[in-house]
Amino acid sequence: MILIAGPYRSGTGDDPALMEANLRRLEEAAWPLFQAGHVPMIGEWVALPVLRGAGGTGPADPIAGQIMYPSAQRLLERCEGVLRLPGESTGADQDVAIARERGIPVWFNLADVPGAVAV
Repeated sequence: MILIAGPYRSGTGDDPALMEANLRRLEEAAWPLFQAGHVPMIGEWVALPVLRGAGGTGPADPIAGQIMYPSAQRLLERCEGVLRLPGESTGADQDVAIARERGIPVWFNLADVPGAVAV
């Protein structure tokens, strides 16, 4: 399982359309990783449904702090690597730091992930 990390909320001013565009950019890496035999994972795929289940209205909701970053941290307990996509992101930087602390490989280019081919 490879965690795809990059901007989601950063730089959006909490505009839902901009956050959705950021999520789509993260998801662009999912198919090439899957084709390479990996299971792609994005923290928001887990966190957003959990947030809705907790009654949260979105990533700016006060309860989001208890869900968004912790979801990625829990995923990193099961990931074999992190693909860090370009762009400013505190959460993605935290993911990279955690991965490095745990000895999990971090790649900054899709083509560097074993078996993957950049699109």
